[in-house]
Amino acid sequence: MRGGPTGNAADMRNGSQSHVAVVTGASGGVGRATARAFAVEGFDVALLARGRAGLDGAVRDVEAAGRRALALPVDVAEWCEVDRAASRIEAELGPIDVWVNDAMTTVFERVADIDPDDFERAVRVTFFGQVWGTRAALARMRTRDRGAIVNVGSALAFIGIPLQAPYCAAKFACRGFFEALRAELIEEHSHVRLSMVHLPAVNTPQFDWCKTNLERHPKPVPPIYQPELAADRIVSCALDGRREKTLGAWNRLVVVAASTAPGVANHFAAITGTQSQLSDQPVRSDRPVNLRAPADDERDFGAHGIFDDCAHGVRDPQFLRSLPKTARQLGTAIVDDLREQATTRRAELRIALQRRAARRRGGLRRSVLQGPLGDV
Repeated sequence: MRGGPTGNAADMRNGSQSHVAVVTGASGGVGRATARAFAVEGFDVALLARGRAGLDGAVRDVEAAGRRALALPVDVAEWCEVDRAASRIEAELGPIDVWVNDAMTTVFERVADIDPDDFERAVRVTFFGQVWGTRAALARMRTRDRGAIVNVGSALAFIGIPLQAPYCAAKFACRGFFEALRAELIEEHSHVRLSMVHLPAVNTPQFDWCKTNLERHPKPVPPIYQPELAADRIVSCALDGRREKTLGAWNRLVVVAASTAPGVANHFAAITGTQSQLSDQPVRSDRPVNLRAPADDERDFGAHGIFDDCAHGVRDPQFLRSLPKTARQLGTAIVDDLREQATTRRAELRIALQRRAARRRGGLRRSVLQGPLGDV
């Protein structure tokens, strides 16, 4: 990437040309809002997801903005499906200018209780879905030496929280993949731009359809944002070529804290993470599960989840009322981390003294056995 963005961004804003964006996870949530936002910007949009009803709704959104839509049922965990979809997109819509990797799934459960196959599936969709999407896009963009790829990250790519191990593991891996590939593109002096947008908690249907074995309905950790705001950041990143964007002031604070004080972040997540993800609503017995089959094959969930009433970011009154309690919990986390560090330092000192004493005893035994005239 020769110094970052080139004329591509200006070219893609030129309405006189037809440009093509691809969005994975386009049938619902952030992907659905992103597809609509690209159409408003003048892009034809290829929609990759599994649920037919959700895809049909996304097609209507794009066409309502006056652009062409191509819906392709695809499991992004499968490389061959993603690669075939990319070929069909270029054959039917034209060269791909932007590719957004947004598809994800997870399992809300403690690590010890997650079925190993479920854990693997969640990681394959969330992590390998980004890898395969990026590779499919690069295979087309590299030959033209232009294009933009935006991978959707998360604050949970910097800090792990309870009940979200598959998702956190996948997002950490996504960030490492992004860093490595971006370095390769810079080394190659490529004009293909690779960006990552780290999202906060967003009010999407994932909390209605991601698998859970818990008794209470999962919810996003406040502050909660609407998917349209996330979509706006993703589109702007595709157009301006910025390396990385983190949505939300609180989200940026979490990322900084996790990077500079990881021990405190761990303790804070332990204190707050579980309860902040569980609503007062019980999990319905007929709750859909999208881990292996689409939840939106017959019903279009749209972009929004069920938390519209509190999805106002840091200005949400409920979130603001929670800040004094959050400050106390943070103070507890700091104290707990200091105690853990003190315990660790005492253990390190004890082990060092034990090893030193053992070496001295070993040296004394050797001198006795060797004697003044050598070995006896």
